[in-house]
Amino acid sequence: MTKLRAELPKRFPGIEFFFQPADIVTQILNFGLPAAIDVQFTGNNLDGNAKLAAELTRSLRQIPGAVDAHVHQRLNAPALNLQMDRTRLQQVGLSATNLGQNVLIALSGSSQTAPAFWLSPSNGVVYNIAVQTPQYQVDTLDSLLNMPVNSGNGGAGTQLLGNLVDATNAQQPAVASRYNIIPAIDVYVSVQGTDLASVAAKVAEAVENIKPKLPKGSQVVLRGQVETMQASFLGLGVGLAMAIVLVYLLIVVNFQSWIDALIIVAALPAALAGITWMLFITGTTLSVPALTGAIMTMGVATANSILLVSFARQRQQEGVPPLSAALEAGATRIRPVLMTALAMVIGMIPMALGLGEGAEQNAPLGRAVIGGLIFATVSTLFFVPVVFAGVHQRLARRHGPAHTPLPTPQES
Repeated sequence: MTKLRAELPKRFPGIEFFFQPADIVTQILNFGLPAAIDVQFTGNNLDGNAKLAAELTRSLRQIPGAVDAHVHQRLNAPALNLQMDRTRLQQVGLSATNLGQNVLIALSGSSQTAPAFWLSPSNGVVYNIAVQTPQYQVDTLDSLLNMPVNSGNGGAGTQLLGNLVDATNAQQPAVASRYNIIPAIDVYVSVQGTDLASVAAKVAEAVENIKPKLPKGSQVVLRGQVETMQASFLGLGVGLAMAIVLVYLLIVVNFQSWIDALIIVAALPAALAGITWMLFITGTTLSVPALTGAIMTMGVATANSILLVSFARQRQQEGVPPLSAALEAGATRIRPVLMTALAMVIGMIPMALGLGEGAEQNAPLGRAVIGGLIFATVSTLFFVPVVFAGVHQRLARRHGPAHTPLPTPQES
């Protein structure tokens, strides 16, 4: 595809080529747009916006990873301008409406102005009936001007179109787009060989540089899949932060201790580091599945840390010193912690490999979970006991024996 993009403009100079997404996943993510990034100019000054759009397109083509940058709307499509001779129309007993309807039906069909249907008695299917001049018969200007025009009610004779109009060459927009009723011009940019976020950041920088040149009343906005990506990242980022906060508050309620809850969540930074490390070494970009895997990792890492700290608290309540309690917790809980982590890691390996049709879409989720759990497990077994022992030893020295929790009634 890259070679084809480079060869086609050389073989056909003056012709612009661009490739629309072929897979259904990309088409859905683009919400029907032909590219992931849409730089939209809006305003009534269509010519001024078109010049800026062309200038922006030239600069976007220099961005690494940005491909198929093009202006969607073309303002110079060749056309024929038919100027009606109203005096002549009045002399022959016709009106502008009669002429317009005849031209419309001949060139575009009658399905919009006079819809008609026919029920087939053989198969019971209803077919649309449209009256239209065959396109192969309107292949020259002479054949167009020889088109018959009549009033449709028999009140006036039939005239040739060439007797009623003056035909001149003209130019018009090939595609007319509007956004909130305002005329719009779109610059579409696709991404290849890199991540969407890095290209979008450079496109946004180019858009900021072009804003001072905008005509009065015009605006330029970055739209497309970029908006969805930013909204998703913001929502999942807030969800990840809220998940950590809510887990911490639930642990506080369960353990009746702000400090022990903080010791438990001490393994979570290592999980985030593991996620970053795994995504980096596998060349995986940060995405919605990767952030979803990060939220999953937070839950498993917290559960393993709770398992260890709860056992250490139990041993401390039995009178064991903090350091010994932490070491016993690490040695005793190593098997359930490893079993939980390994079960999750092994189960995510097929997903992380991205084998099969469309499996690469969920591969970031598996890789994030594997990397996060590897680091979180090591942190749970080695770092969390050290933090537990250090914090409780310091508290014991500061508050004395009175700080040591008393045995529970069941233990007495």
